[in-house]
Order: sequence, then structure tokens, then C-alpha cells
Amino acid sequence: MRAFPSRPSAARIVAPLALALLAAPARAEEGRAEEVPATGGNFGGVGLLETRNARFRPDGTLEAGASVRRQRRFYSVNFQALPFLETTFRLSERLNATTGTGFTTDRSFDVKLRLLEEGPWNPAVAVGLQDLIGTGIYGGEYLVASRRWGPLDVSFGIGFGRLGTRADFDNPLLELSERFRVRPRDVGRGGTLRLDFFRGEDVALFGGAELSIPALSTPWGELDGLRAKVEWSGDALRDERGGYPVRRGPPGAEPRGAARSPVNLGLQWSGEHVDAGVSFVHGTDLLVRLSLRLDPADPPAAPRPRPVPPLPARPPRAAGDEAARAAAAFDALRAAGFRPLAYEERGIEARVAVSEGSFRTLPQVASRVLRAVNGILPPEVGSIRLSWWQAGAETGALSVPRAALEGAAGHARGALGSVEEAWGATTLLPAEGEAWPDAFREPGPSYDLILEPRLNLQLGDPSRTLRYQGAAAAGARVEFGRGFSAAGAVQQAVFGNLDRGLPSDSQLPRVRSDYALYARDGKTSIPGLYAERVWNLAPDVFARATAGLLEPMFGGASAEVLWRPVGRGFAVGLDLNLVQQRATSGLFGFRNYGVATGHVSLYADLPVWNLYGVVRAGRYLAGDWGATIEVGRRFDSGIEVGGFATFTNVPFARFGEGSFDKGIYVRLPLDLFGADSRGSGTAVIRPVQRDGGQRLAVDNPLWEVTRAGREDAARRGIGGYAR
Repeated sequence: MRAFPSRPSAARIVAPLALALLAAPARAEEGRAEEVPATGGNFGGVGLLETRNARFRPDGTLEAGASVRRQRRFYSVNFQALPFLETTFRLSERLNATTGTGFTTDRSFDVKLRLLEEGPWNPAVAVGLQDLIGTGIYGGEYLVASRRWGPLDVSFGIGFGRLGTRADFDNPLLELSERFRVRPRDVGRGGTLRLDFFRGEDVALFGGAELSIPALSTPWGELDGLRAKVEWSGDALRDERGGYPVRRGPPGAEPRGAARSPVNLGLQWSGEHVDAGVSFVHGTDLLVRLSLRLDPADPPAAPRPRPVPPLPARPPRAAGDEAARAAAAFDALRAAGFRPLAYEERGIEARVAVSEGSFRTLPQVASRVLRAVNGILPPEVGSIRLSWWQAGAETGALSVPRAALEGAAGHARGALGSVEEAWGATTLLPAEGEAWPDAFREPGPSYDLILEPRLNLQLGDPSRTLRYQGAAAAGARVEFGRGFSAAGAVQQAVFGNLDRGLPSDSQLPRVRSDYALYARDGKTSIPGLYAERVWNLAPDVFARATAGLLEPMFGGASAEVLWRPVGRGFAVGLDLNLVQQRATSGLFGFRNYGVATGHVSLYADLPVWNLYGVVRAGRYLAGDWGATIEVGRRFDSGIEVGGFATFTNVPFARFGEGSFDKGIYVRLPLDLFGADSRGSGTAVIRPVQRDGGQRLAVDNPLWEVTRAGREDAARRGIGGYAR
């Protein structure tokens, strides 16, 4: 028995015509379909309006957008993770189907896989899974083909699940097995991987066309990039007032929440970094859409507040003695933004050790160090050995011919060089942490003052899409030498609604889910106050020991060891922590919960598409045991996009909403925004914040402190030799 009444469908008539049309050859002069930029759909990801097509963004494209109509708001992040794989995270605010009033939130994750690129005799073909990890309210699958003729792009597909609720005909997979007949009705607590793909008694056809409109002349200039869209949707629902999967009613009756029309119309403008559109959907609703996108390999960047300093020419002769040159070099390095540590001339080699600085790659540090000291070094110095320190440990070291660095900056005695030649002449050295015994040194201690804004975000609260707290923080870090330091900060909340989050209903120790209590009770707080040592145990072996108020929710003692061979694509670490949960006031009090936690971690570069993976296994803050798997993609610009999932011995039902901890993250270097900073901003999007699978968050985890000293990181940053 069908969920909808059986009746002749226009889609049945259109299907053979559409298949014949998609198989028609394209003219050679029309060019490759992939050369025409794809456009976004209303649910995030590339598509027409409410349906998807077989088009993809360029590899690596990162896009964030919002679509708004009556009783629905969709917020999405779309990442072209691989040339053939599109991923979409979507957060929906929808009418509460239980009460009929107010909004509730829903989280979804979609993937689309290219099966076939368009050729002279075949259409592009893709398969997709919608709401793959979520409640299943929007769960559906599709197979779609697209074909372009000049300015016209036509798509046609078959939808299953939610995308097949118009029920045009029986599921063709029933010919293979009867197990495809039944699609589970339970939408669940969300967060688990659905396994009911391509199931359900009925399927529906969908399709549409996108027309690229020629450039229009306007009083404000030429308007290019307009697309007109029309589609036939296989989704019979406007909303979920009748539940989903849709319950069967009497023959001839329309389900509650049914769309008035399957035809959707829209007009969209696509610029270099912006998509904006308006559409009329379901025969009843006007929808507006806006999205922003960038290419992480070549992102737009704000101009730097300070220009790149010129490279001074070599002096004709040495000025003064070595002590005088060391003093002059220290002054020049401080002016360049570094904290000088040591200076030594050993024959034709000059050794320079610096700490911190506002540059995130080892080649750029080398370039700025040379720009600072080139006019000071004796002319006979032929190579430079650079030692780069962070948080008290040497994290990177290299030796490079002076002439190669000068050539990369265009000053190789009249001959131009290149960053590739400079890199080819560079020798990366193990990070040993050795103190050159005869070097001139800066007396300590040294300190850094911090005054910065902070923003804490929580996405996916069932009662509110976004909760946030803005604060101002002031603090300091003092380094005493030999890796010893002390750091602390005071934070004052200024605005936000994070304190109005829902109370925790967790069945586990509430190690993270009481975030609203911490925001409410800790308006003025001490997010961290600790003593620490970070040092080199052996060549390329690093150690950290920290004690005090380690992070906003936990205090205690933390120790870590990391082996990170400079020329290898992997690292191995171990961290052990004995911690007590802090009081919600965020000051010096503690709650009656303590735990021993720790992990063994493996970090590895993967051989394709600049991917990397991290696997951690051990005990988490709630006392649960398990493992975290993380996969990310790193771009030469410094942008990183990735996702993680943690599976522990906590059953999904006890974990609560979301079933297991998971999320996606985007890491953006701050220098893209014009800041002179080696730091980065990280946005972590979790469907919901729960307590299982949570790790301690210290300020200086060794992998983050040392990763810029690796060969892979240095190679990606060779453009810094010219800056």
C-alpha cells in the first residue's frame, strides 16, 4: 500500500524524454561543462533549488550560507573535500511539529559523490546521501545526471526516502530484494549513521534546468552571473507537521504539511565569492538565500599593516667586534618582532636563535631574520643556521646559504633567485634544544602581555541555533629560561546568551555540558593560571609539564611527551593528566569530581590531497575509554578543514542526544585578516555539546607547538622566503 494515492504522474511521462535528452551529444564548441561555475542550492551544497544536480565546486572550495523562508531557516557549511566528494553540514531551524508553534533545531550531514564526469556522449552522474548522520527527518538518497548545452544545464534524477515522498512509482531496487521495501520510521535521537539507504516502497523523479543569462547593462554597470532556475521536486512535503516518514492516510487524502506544488522557481546571482538568490518554492513560500565561499588554496587576504621590509645589502666590511654585532643584531631582531635568544659567528656560519615572532612558517622566519641582520653580518659569512623556539623549546632549525636567501628576495648581488632554489639549498636540522655555549645571549626573564577579545560559541542547542559569549581577557606569560614559564589571565564577559543555555540532562559526569552554568556564574573568571615547562628531551623529542588552573573547567597536573622526527610524515605522543573539575565561578574553587585521563596519539600525513590523520586512544574526562579519529585537509595558505568522531564505551542511549561526540572544524590563519600574527582562529562545529569523549584542553599541546618545524610544514611555506 502506498503512502500517497496512486495516480498518473507527469514525471512518468517526462522520464523517458529526459533520459533521451541527457544522452544527446553536446557540441564540441560548447566546451566542458565543468568550466561553467556551479551554483548553490537552498539546503547548502551545489544544486538547483530544493534538489541536487551532478555538478561540483572546484576542489577545496569552502562555503557557508543561509536560506530563510516562512517557518524554516537553514544554515550550512559546504566543503568540496576532494575533487569528487562534496560534504555539507546543515543546521535547520524548523517549526516544532509537536506543538505547532515555536522552533526546534535539527542537524544534518550530507555527502555527494561524483560517479562520472560529463563527456561528449555522456552526462555527469552523481550519487548522494542526505541527512546521513542526523535524526533522519530529512533523510534521503538520490542518483542524478546533468547535461549542459551552452547556457542551459539540465538535470534529472531519482529520489529515495524524503526525496521520494511524491511516490511516482515503486522502488526499482525491489527487483533485487524485498528488504528494500521497508524504510524504518523511527527518526531516533540523531547522530548515528543511518543504514537504511535507498530503502522504501516508493521513489520519485526530480529534475530541472538552470539557464545562464547573458550579461545585462544596468545604470550601475554590467551585471553578469545571473542564473534562472526551474525544477520539479520529488519531495512532497513543505514541512513535517504530519511526521516523517509520512504516515499513511485514507486514500485521496493529502498528508499534513504537504507542498502545494512540486514546481519551484528561482533567480540567482553568482559572483567570485558570493551567491545570492530568491526563489518561490512549494507553491506557497518565498525563500531568500545568501552564501559566501573561498578557495582555501588561494584565499582573499587583507593587506598587511606593515610592508615587507627591504633586505639590506651586505656591508663591505665587518663593523666592530662580534659583541657589538650581537648587540646590534638583537636590537634589529626585536624591531622585527622577535625575541632574540642567541647570536654566534663561527667561521663562515652565523648562528641566530629567536623565539616567538608573528610569522607562522619557518621559511618566513628565516627571511625576516635575514632582513634584520643582513646589514650587520660580516660579508664573509656564507650560511645562516637558524634556531626557532616556541613556548620554551626549540621547535625548528635549518641551515641555508646566505646567498640563496638573498636570491629569493631578489638581492643576490644583482642576480635574481627563487624560493624554490632557496628551499633546494636548505637543510632542515633536528630540534635539539642545545644552548650554544659560546653564543651571546639575552638575559632573562622575558614576558609577554596579552589583551584580547574572546568569543565562545555553542551551536546546536535544541532551543537556540547559536549561543555565544563575548569577553575581554587580559593576561601575561613570563619565561624564566630553560623552558620554565608561568602564565595566567583574567576574563570579563561582556555580552552573549551562553548563560541561558538549557540545563544539562547528562547521565555522565558533567564535564562539558554545564557550559551554561560556567557562563552564568563566571562572568568574571580566571580561564587559566599555571606554571609550565616545555623543553627538548632529545633530538626531535619534546616534553611538557603543566600544573595549576589548566583550562576554564579543570585544574590539576598535566604531562606530555612527543616524538616528532623533522623529516618524517608522522609523530607519536603520550599525555597523562590528573585533574579536578573547577567550580562554575571560574575562580579558585573546585567541584567534587576528579579523574585521571590520558591518551596515546598518532599523527600522520596521508599520501594524497594534502590530507592528514590523527588517532587518539585512552581515557576521557568523563572516565570513558575509547578512541578519537580525525581527518583533515591542509592547504598551503594555512587554512585547514577537518572532522573528528569519538567512540567510547558509553552506549549511545546513555550518551544522550547526538549518540557520540563528533564535529567539524575550520582553522584560519589570522594573517589572512591583515594581522601580524602567527596564530590562527579555529571554529569547531559540534552538532551538540555532551560529556562523552571529551579531552582536556591545555594552552600548549606539543603537537600544535611543534608542528610548524616539520619538513612538510616548511615545504608548504617556502613562499615565505620572499616575504
